[in-house]
Amino acid sequence: MYSDLLHALPDVFAWTNFAAVVIGVIAGIVVGAMPGLSATMAISVLVPFTFGLEPLVALGLMAGIYNGAMYGGAIPAVLLRIPGTPAAVATTFDGYPMAQKGEGGFALQVAVVSSSIGGIASAFALMLLAPPLSKVTLLFGPSEVFWVAVFGLASIIFLLGGNPIKGLISACFGVFVSVIGSDPIYGNDRFTFGQLEMLDGINIVILLVGLYALPPVIDLLETPLKTDGVNSSKLGTEPIWKALPRMNYWKTWLRGSFLGIWIGILPGAGGSMAAFMSYNEARRTSKHPETWGEGEPEGVAAAEVANNADTASALIPALTLGIPGTAVAAVMLGGLLVHGLQPGPMLFRDNPDIVFGFMWQFLFGAILLVLLGGSLATNSFARLLNLPRPLLGSVIIVLMLIGVYSIHGRMFDVYLMLGFGAIGWVMDRLKFPLPPVVLGLILGGFAEENLRLALRIGRGDPMVLFQNTTSLILVALTAAVVVGPTLKKRFIDSRKKA
Repeated sequence: MYSDLLHALPDVFAWTNFAAVVIGVIAGIVVGAMPGLSATMAISVLVPFTFGLEPLVALGLMAGIYNGAMYGGAIPAVLLRIPGTPAAVATTFDGYPMAQKGEGGFALQVAVVSSSIGGIASAFALMLLAPPLSKVTLLFGPSEVFWVAVFGLASIIFLLGGNPIKGLISACFGVFVSVIGSDPIYGNDRFTFGQLEMLDGINIVILLVGLYALPPVIDLLETPLKTDGVNSSKLGTEPIWKALPRMNYWKTWLRGSFLGIWIGILPGAGGSMAAFMSYNEARRTSKHPETWGEGEPEGVAAAEVANNADTASALIPALTLGIPGTAVAAVMLGGLLVHGLQPGPMLFRDNPDIVFGFMWQFLFGAILLVLLGGSLATNSFARLLNLPRPLLGSVIIVLMLIGVYSIHGRMFDVYLMLGFGAIGWVMDRLKFPLPPVVLGLILGGFAEENLRLALRIGRGDPMVLFQNTTSLILVALTAAVVVGPTLKKRFIDSRKKA
């Protein structure tokens, strides 16, 4: 299995594939530097434009954007105390006070080096853990794959945080969208409402762009950017090789990398939780905890290394089981499907060069952060904060419309995307989580196909779903995920009353 990893390396160094990673990292830093934009939204807008590209070129762009955006969020977090991405909230605690003291340039250098270290650790975790896990999942039959899909949906619904009922409604909406179109076995129309354009089902790109790209753009146009922070034109960062000797945060980097990788693998956690846990642990073990929150560089290092260490590790369950650890991973699964790559047990067997090449691209994207996010680039990207928000929002909307129209060359898809965008905006306002919708669409058809196949093998006997140890273990895990949060809440409530 690891020989396939080495075999895929030459493909990554093809100039088109490597250039895609470079362009992706630059675009990701730009996206992360703009408050209100995110890697999820950027990749959602990108996916329609990758139809005509080779899979590794498209995946290289996604890997680069993901790595770049996670660092880019530190730029407004340090300069304006506005996190560019949700995971950059903890970076504001010490980054902004450093900028106020005239050390904004050093804070960004700490952020870019820490982000790169976290990303490299995460990429190695993906390379080392995903291949053996995929080898195990290749032994799964239809009933086991069905329970994996159910476990994935339950994990996102009940471990995502917030209201499980809202998560369940979101997942059910995604599953409903997945069954629209022709029945795969009998050919009957299902929920097409007489529209011929819906016979082939709902293209996942239309859903992704509508749900993830349109609501943030609406918020972007509604909320003016307050630039009352540190003036980015007076940033003045020193060369990164001169700043490196001042960074001696190896314990913090190691601890934050471990926490980020572990949290990235857990479905529904994400970079925000990783950053907060890393920051709290680093502060707890610090010799001078009283200086934290007043401009401590190690605080920036702790937050940034952890929120980047969950990037590639979130793809470990996504690539091997089809269960994304974060919203970005869910969107990336959609990108894989667009190129005919079905996430799950068969991916490593059927497309080893592509999937292992994708892992190398994550590693090189993390390394390129230091080169592309250095002093000159950071100064340049910081000035993006001065762009008018209406202009930025208008450009993104135009890209969305062009991208969706280019899928099939019909306005029906554009109207459908706008409809999903309206639904996504309402769900966002009502605090309904969006990742379960995407996972419901991805796993809904997958679960239906394997359920029907398992029942056909068992001649209609539903007990075929419970006839082996692997299936029973997955059923037990699903039950634990569903019941666990409720029991934990009752235990905490009983402790408080006592």
